[in-house]
Amino acid sequence: MRAFKPRYRERAREQIVTIDTDSAPRILFYGENFLLEDLPVGTRVIYPKRPLTGVVNPVATIRYALNHPLDMDPLHAQLEPGMKVTIAVDDISLPLPIMRRPDVRETMLDIVCEMLADHGVDDVHIIVATSLHRRMHDREIRRMVGENVWREYWPDRLYNHDACDPDGMVVLGKTRHGELVEMNRRAAESDLVIYININLVPMDGGHKSVGVGLCGYESLKAHHTPRAIVDSDSFMDPKNSALSHSVERIGRVCDQHVKVFHIETVLNNRAFSGPLDFLMKNEDDFTEADRLKFEAMKWTLDRMPYAARREIFMRTPAAYELIACYAGATDPVHEKTLARSYEQYSIDVAGQADILITGIPYISPYNVNSKALNPLLVQVMALGYYYHMYRNRPLLKDGGVLIIAHPCSDKFDPVHHPSYIEFFNRILPETRDSYVLEKKYQDEFAYNPSYVEMYRRGNAYHGAHPFYMWYWGQRGREKVGRVIAVGTDNKTVPDILGWERADSLAEAVAMGRSTMGRSAQITMMHHPPILITDVS
Repeated sequence: MRAFKPRYRERAREQIVTIDTDSAPRILFYGENFLLEDLPVGTRVIYPKRPLTGVVNPVATIRYALNHPLDMDPLHAQLEPGMKVTIAVDDISLPLPIMRRPDVRETMLDIVCEMLADHGVDDVHIIVATSLHRRMHDREIRRMVGENVWREYWPDRLYNHDACDPDGMVVLGKTRHGELVEMNRRAAESDLVIYININLVPMDGGHKSVGVGLCGYESLKAHHTPRAIVDSDSFMDPKNSALSHSVERIGRVCDQHVKVFHIETVLNNRAFSGPLDFLMKNEDDFTEADRLKFEAMKWTLDRMPYAARREIFMRTPAAYELIACYAGATDPVHEKTLARSYEQYSIDVAGQADILITGIPYISPYNVNSKALNPLLVQVMALGYYYHMYRNRPLLKDGGVLIIAHPCSDKFDPVHHPSYIEFFNRILPETRDSYVLEKKYQDEFAYNPSYVEMYRRGNAYHGAHPFYMWYWGQRGREKVGRVIAVGTDNKTVPDILGWERADSLAEAVAMGRSTMGRSAQITMMHHPPILITDVS
C-alpha cells in the first residue's frame, strides 16, 4: 500500500481546499469503481464542505413551513371540502444516489395527504413530475412515496406525468418571448397545485418545478436549445442562466393560470455513511482503518463482474438529511432555498485552473437504476454538470484542458434509453454540431411513433432526450480546449465524442501541459459529494 503523506493545507472554508506540495494519492471515482492516483506536485484539490447538520425533527420542520408559508396563507387555510387538488412530486432523478428511507418526499406526502383528508378534500391526485424523463417503475414509486400513500392512491390517483398524452395536456398561452406554455391538464384544471420538491443543486426547484416538470415537448424545446445552453453562464447561478430565465418566464405564466403552493426542501451532502463514511474525508485524514477499508473495497470491486458492482452501488442509499424546508409562493420560497443550498455547496476558490481533473461516478440524474452510465451521459456529466459547477467564473479557464476518469464503455440500457442508441450510433457520427442536430433531427426523434410509445407505455426517456443531453454539454465544448478521458476501455466512444484518451492520469497531465505549459495550474474537483466553486 502506498503511504499517505502529510500535506500543507491552504486554509479556506473548513480547510476544504488542499494544496499538495508533493505527489499524493487521491481517490477518483471511475464509474462503478475507484482509482487511486498520484497527483502532480502543486495540484490544488477542492473538497466538498462537510455536511451541514440536519434538522432535529423533519416532521415538525415541514409542518412549520406549511403553517408559516411565504407570501401565501397557511396551507390548511386554503383547503375546503369539494376542492380539486393535484400534488406534483419530483421524480427519481433526485437525489443522487437515492436516499435512505423514509425519503423526504414520503414524509411530506404523509403530512400533506393527512391535512387534505382532515379538511374534507377527497378529489386528490398525485402526479410524478417526470417531464420528458422516463416513467418511474412501480417499485420505484412505492419506495419513494411510502406504503401509506401507495395503498391509498396507487394506481388511479398516483401516476406518472405523460407529456405525450394528447388529451392530458393543455396550452396555457405564450410568454412575452413567444415561448409556448403547456401544462398537465389535471394540474391546470385544479383549484390548487401543491408541488413537493427536493433541491439537490441550485438549478432545481422554483419555476422549474411546474414549468418543466409538468410540461410537454413543445414547451420544453423553447429553452432546451444549444443557444440557451451557451448563453447560460453556469446552470448553478440562475441569475446568469438563459435557461433559467426562460423557465422563469414560463413558470410565471403557469402561476397566472394556476394557484401553486410550493414546498421546497434542501438536503445536506451526506452521500456516504456507515462502512463508506470514510469517502467523505480528505485522504490526508484517513486513519489506518480507513486505508485498509479502501484497499479492501477496491480489491473486491476490481474482481467483481460489472453487473454486480453496479448493483451494489445502485442499492446503497445515501444518508442525506433535511437541512431546510420552505413553503408558499414560488419566488420567495426559492430565494430562501437557494441561499441555504449555497451554504452547503459553495466553496471559495482563488483563481481559475489551466487543467481540471475530475472522476465521473456511476450515476447521473438520467440513469438511476439503469444498466449503465452510457456515453452520452458521461458527456453530460463532464461538459454539462461538472464544467458548470461554479458561480462568478468557470473554474476551468477558457481554452483549458478537462481531464476525466471513466471507462467510457459502449453500454446502453435499451429499456430506459432506446433513442440514445440510435442517436449515438447513427446521428452523432454524422455530425457533432448541436445546431445542425437541433434543426435536422430533433423533431424526427421526438415524434417517432416507436419512441413515443416506449415513453408513454414503457419506461423510456422521450425520443428527444438524447439531443438535450448533447446540447447540455455545448457551452463546455465551446469553452474547453481539450477533453482527455483516462482509462477508457475502448477507442470508439472517445472518438465519437470528439475526446482524446490516455492510459493513465500522468499521461493525461503531460498531454494537458503540452497545451497549457509546464507551469499550468492543475486543479482536481473531489466529487462526490457535490460542490460548487465561487471563483475569484
